[in-house]
Amino acid sequence: MTIPFYDRSLAGSRELVEELPGLGYTDVWSAEVSGVDGFVPLALAAQWAPQVRLGTAIVPVSTRGPGLLAMSAATLADLAPGRFVLGIGASSPAIVERWNAGEFVKPYARTRDTLRFLRKALAGEKVSEAYETFQVKGFKLERAPEIPPKIVLAALRPRMLRLAAAEADGAITNWLSPQDVRKVRAEVGAETELIARLFVCVSEDVDKVRERARWMLASYLTVPVYAAFHEWLGRGEALRPMQEAWAAGDRQGALKAIPDEVVDDLVVHGDAATCRARVREYVANGLTTPVLAPIPGGEVPIAQAVRDLAPGEA
Repeated sequence: MTIPFYDRSLAGSRELVEELPGLGYTDVWSAEVSGVDGFVPLALAAQWAPQVRLGTAIVPVSTRGPGLLAMSAATLADLAPGRFVLGIGASSPAIVERWNAGEFVKPYARTRDTLRFLRKALAGEKVSEAYETFQVKGFKLERAPEIPPKIVLAALRPRMLRLAAAEADGAITNWLSPQDVRKVRAEVGAETELIARLFVCVSEDVDKVRERARWMLASYLTVPVYAAFHEWLGRGEALRPMQEAWAAGDRQGALKAIPDEVVDDLVVHGDAATCRARVREYVANGLTTPVLAPIPGGEVPIAQAVRDLAPGEA
């Protein structure tokens, strides 16, 4: 499950987070865009639901220095020994440059270098090394975690997916259909943990769901890395009218240009039983860890959707 929930603050999420283990949820995963940061929700969840695995999906590698990223990860690993997974990724120019005054350069290399640095730092080693994208001199955690966290990479295309399989402990992806999972799985092999956030709306009002989902899809699939991802997945032609309208400043035209089939491919919706069946399709096609993100807009409130979508339900 993704935390915090769309319809409430982090402070107001405690009771629902406490319910998650009893409902059969095994993991809680945060995100980091322009709302809460990636670490604080998990620090709270470590106390509210001490049975579950905790993961960041994802924290960018270019909005924190390498040492600070290691310190934050070590703190979570200390709070939840053996239960914390650090998800890192390149992020996007908007988040890194426009919002955080950083530099979005060589995203593949920066992610690879950060992964290699974190492996050493979180194992308690003193790191002095010149990487391709940064240099670290004499960094050593004052308190390295007894159990270093697993590290997984946000990966959308073959090169990063292969890096995740070769050097990390898993790959995180986003905005894909059950059928797309097979193509992604082929790049990482059978043994790599494959994680994906699945946006779910428990609602049988198809028109209302599609209206909301189009805004979400347009905001993501116009980002160059996601446009390239869906080009690779085979949706380039289907999405081109939307991308052209968006680039021209025609937001309404862009929304209307997204085919219904694309919305239905990428957003799980229907009654709870239909949604659970759809999630099982992802798993059957090779997804290891589906991370649900219930979105508002349906007739079922988020809290009830969380309960109705629970793995323990029939």
